[in-house]
Parts: sequence; C-alpha cells; structure tokens
Amino acid sequence: MLLDSPGLWYRAFHGIPLTVTSAQGEPVNAVRGFLDIVARVVRDTRPARLVATVDLDWRPAFRVAAVPSYKLHRTLEGGAEAEPPELAPQVEVLLEVLAALGIPVVGVDGYEADDVLGTLATREPGAVDVVTGDRDLLQLVRDAGPVRVLYAVEKMKPYDEAAVTAKHAIPGTMYAELAVLRGDPSDGLPGVKGIGDKTAAALVSRFGTVEQVLAALDAGVQDGFPAGSRAKLEVARDYLAVAPAVSRVVCDLSIPVLADELPRAPHDPVRLVELSTRWGLDSPLERFLQALEVAHS
Repeated sequence: MLLDSPGLWYRAFHGIPLTVTSAQGEPVNAVRGFLDIVARVVRDTRPARLVATVDLDWRPAFRVAAVPSYKLHRTLEGGAEAEPPELAPQVEVLLEVLAALGIPVVGVDGYEADDVLGTLATREPGAVDVVTGDRDLLQLVRDAGPVRVLYAVEKMKPYDEAAVTAKHAIPGTMYAELAVLRGDPSDGLPGVKGIGDKTAAALVSRFGTVEQVLAALDAGVQDGFPAGSRAKLEVARDYLAVAPAVSRVVCDLSIPVLADELPRAPHDPVRLVELSTRWGLDSPLERFLQALEVAHS
C-alpha cells in the first residue's frame, strides 16, 4: 500500500474542523484525520507493506519549464507554496508519528510524491494499492500486477482499468493523456482550448497517447477527429509537445529497497507515547495500532 501523504493530510485538514486541538489548543485535525483515514484502509484491505510518500519539491523545475502555469495559482510571492498556517506544524508532528510507528516515509529531491508513487508502483512485482484523493494518479492503474487506485474522494472506491474506462470512456491506463488534452485547472494545466471531456476522451480512445495524436496530425489523418478538434489541436501543437512532462508521473526514480513487512508493533514505542501525550492522539493511535493487528491476523 502506497500513501499519497500530502493529498491525504490536505484532505484531512479540510475535512475536519480546526477546533480539533491538543490540550494546549493547537490544531491537530490533519494529524488525527490522516491517521484515521489510513487506519480504516489498512483494516479493510490488510496490506503486507505500507509506505508513505511525500513531496520534496511540490512544483518541480522540469514541470514548470514545460508549462509555466503549473501550480502557479498556488504560489506565494517568492515561489513558496500557499498553504494554511495551521497545517505545516501538523505535518511535522505527523512525520514524527509515522517514524515512531515504523512506517517508511519516502521522498526524492526534485520530485513530487506522485513520482515516488509512480516509481514504487511500477517496480513492485506484486499487487499494489495507491491511496490518494488525486485523480491524476488514476494513470497508475494496471491490471498486470495489479495496481489499483483507492480514491479517497469516493470513499476509497477501488479503480482498476475497467473502472477508469467506465468513468472516463478511455482505455484504462490512459488518464494522463486525457488530462493533457482536457486540462486540469487544479494544477494549472490549461489543456487544448475548446476541447472538453468528451472530445478529449474520443481522441485518446481513437489515437492513444498525445504523441500519437500529433503523429496523426503530421500524417494528415482526417478520420477519427471529432468535429472541429483537428484545427484546435493544430493551434496547440507547442503545448502538446511539452505538456505530457507535466501530466505523466515519473516512474524510474532511484529509490532504495524499503522495509519488507507491515510493522507488528511501533518502532519506537517510548517516542510514540510521548507524541500521543503531547498532542492528544491516544484515540487515533489506538485505532491505528488495532488496524495493524487486524492486517496481521
């Protein structure tokens, strides 16, 4: 099981009131919510291993170079990420809690958590579940393996290739291509002007990758282009040549081999008790430890 940690702690932060605090009055809504989300999915799916991934660069230079608007709307003056001031201290606490529990936390300099997820999911020979609230990661689903995405926005609905096809009317592994053509406002990916969901899905289903769409344009192919779309794609050639570098996750990072099994007991129980007492985490940590027991039963 691979956790899109930033996506999950943002979801927890915005889904649970800031009035959930420690005894000292500090918000712990993101910490408690994250632990409860992961405890539920561990209990329900019983993974053999669990890895939390993190961003070590939330807006990588190679993606900004390709499409300068990438996440631009989320930046402050100077380029820092705009995030609620109550969240960053909670992330530090959460990372300490994960370390005390013995859950590996993995990030790679210059890359996002998505890229770490892509690499680990691709290299794993067995079954993988990716837990996320980011639909972009639907591109990782593979029937071979298999690799599923458990989509937090839809109460951990499991997505395989058939589910992606049913939802988006595209081949199940082609979500990144759809995102390039249609665009993704949440990431500042503009898409091709005038091309929406249905037209983008028709193009991906007919031609495949963005490169194959461009090859069809180069070859003068006329069939298979929805009405008016060919001219719109021609205008957007420069964008289409670079945008896949933004939409597609990197799947070949150098990441060391990780722990072999889900922890049976906390790695550092003394530190875990200290954190639990300091931040008022007894209940969510008890649920988390119970979920580990269920996963091992």
